[in-house]
Amino acid sequence: MAKNGPSKQQVYTLLVEIGRKEGDGLPDKATGAALMCFASGVDEAEAVRETVAILKQADTNPLDVTGYGTLAEREAEGHEIDAEERALMTRALEENSVIVAQMTPFFD
Repeated sequence: MAKNGPSKQQVYTLLVEIGRKEGDGLPDKATGAALMCFASGVDEAEAVRETVAILKQADTNPLDVTGYGTLAEREAEGHEIDAEERALMTRALEENSVIVAQMTPFFD
Protein backbone atom coordinates (compact mmCIF):
# COMPACT_ATOMS: atom_id res chain seq x y z
CA MET A 1 0.00 0.00 0.00
CA ALA A 2 1.57 3.27 -1.09
CA LYS A 3 1.58 6.22 1.27
CA ASN A 4 0.09 9.44 -0.02
CA GLY A 5 1.90 12.49 1.28
CA PRO A 6 3.82 12.78 4.52
CA SER A 7 3.44 10.36 7.40
CA LYS A 8 0.61 11.07 9.82
CA GLN A 9 2.94 10.19 12.72
CA GLN A 10 3.94 12.96 15.10
CA VAL A 11 6.14 12.97 18.17
CA TYR A 12 4.59 13.68 21.56
CA THR A 13 6.37 14.67 24.74
CA LEU A 14 5.16 12.56 27.65
CA LEU A 15 6.02 12.60 31.34
CA VAL A 16 5.53 9.13 32.81
CA GLU A 17 5.54 8.48 36.54
CA ILE A 18 6.60 4.97 37.44
CA GLY A 19 6.37 3.11 40.72
CA ARG A 20 8.70 0.43 42.03
CA LYS A 21 8.75 -3.07 40.60
CA GLU A 22 11.19 -5.94 41.03
CA GLY A 23 14.00 -5.60 38.48
CA ASP A 24 13.05 -2.06 37.42
CA GLY A 25 16.65 -0.81 37.49
CA LEU A 26 15.91 2.20 39.71
CA PRO A 27 18.33 3.15 42.53
CA ASP A 28 17.86 1.07 45.72
CA LYS A 29 16.24 3.75 47.88
CA ALA A 30 14.12 5.30 45.10
CA THR A 31 10.35 5.19 45.55
CA GLY A 32 9.71 5.62 41.81
CA ALA A 33 10.76 7.92 39.00
CA ALA A 34 9.65 10.39 36.38
CA LEU A 35 10.55 9.58 32.78
CA MET A 36 10.54 12.26 30.08
CA CYS A 37 9.74 10.40 26.87
CA PHE A 38 9.40 11.29 23.22
CA ALA A 39 6.97 8.92 21.52
CA SER A 40 5.66 8.73 17.99
CA GLY A 41 2.02 8.13 17.21
CA VAL A 42 -0.82 9.18 14.92
CA ASP A 43 -2.31 10.88 17.99
CA GLU A 44 -1.38 11.40 21.62
CA ALA A 45 -3.53 8.46 22.77
CA GLU A 46 -1.57 6.08 20.55
CA ALA A 47 1.75 7.54 21.75
CA VAL A 48 0.64 7.02 25.37
CA ARG A 49 -0.50 3.41 24.72
CA GLU A 50 2.78 2.54 22.97
CA THR A 51 4.88 4.16 25.70
CA VAL A 52 3.04 2.36 28.53
CA ALA A 53 3.30 -0.98 26.70
CA ILE A 54 7.05 -0.57 26.11
CA LEU A 55 7.70 0.52 29.70
CA LYS A 56 5.80 -2.51 31.01
CA GLN A 57 7.90 -4.77 28.75
CA ALA A 58 10.98 -3.11 30.29
CA ASP A 59 9.87 -4.26 33.77
CA THR A 60 8.76 -0.85 34.98
CA ASN A 61 5.45 0.03 36.63
CA PRO A 62 3.88 3.02 34.80
CA LEU A 63 1.40 4.80 37.09
CA ASP A 64 0.52 8.06 35.36
CA VAL A 65 1.18 9.78 32.03
CA THR A 66 1.00 13.52 31.39
CA GLY A 67 1.05 14.62 27.76
CA TYR A 68 2.74 17.88 26.75
CA GLY A 69 1.78 17.69 23.06
CA THR A 70 3.76 17.83 19.85
CA LEU A 71 6.80 19.94 19.10
CA ALA A 72 4.61 22.56 17.37
CA GLU A 73 2.17 22.63 20.32
CA ARG A 74 5.01 23.03 22.80
CA GLU A 75 6.59 25.81 20.74
CA ALA A 76 3.22 27.58 20.56
CA GLU A 77 3.09 27.48 24.37
CA GLY A 78 6.53 29.06 24.57
CA HIS A 79 8.49 26.00 25.72
CA GLU A 80 12.20 26.26 25.05
CA ILE A 81 13.35 23.14 23.22
CA ASP A 82 17.09 22.67 22.82
CA ALA A 83 18.93 21.00 19.94
CA GLU A 84 19.45 17.75 21.88
CA GLU A 85 15.70 17.45 22.58
CA ARG A 86 14.90 18.20 18.93
CA ALA A 87 17.37 15.51 17.80
CA LEU A 88 15.75 12.93 20.09
CA MET A 89 12.30 13.90 18.79
CA THR A 90 13.51 13.48 15.20
CA ARG A 91 14.96 10.09 16.08
CA ALA A 92 11.68 8.96 17.71
CA LEU A 93 9.81 9.94 14.54
CA GLU A 94 12.31 8.34 12.15
CA GLU A 95 12.45 5.10 14.16
CA ASN A 96 8.72 5.15 15.04
CA SER A 97 9.82 4.56 18.60
CA VAL A 98 9.68 5.68 22.20
CA ILE A 99 12.79 7.37 23.56
CA VAL A 100 13.34 7.93 27.26
CA ALA A 101 15.17 11.25 27.24
CA GLN A 102 15.51 11.72 30.99
CA MET A 103 14.93 9.69 34.15
CA THR A 104 14.57 11.40 37.53
CA PRO A 105 14.29 9.03 40.50
CA PHE A 106 12.05 9.95 43.44
CA PHE A 107 13.24 9.56 47.04
CA ASP A 108 11.21 10.08 50.21
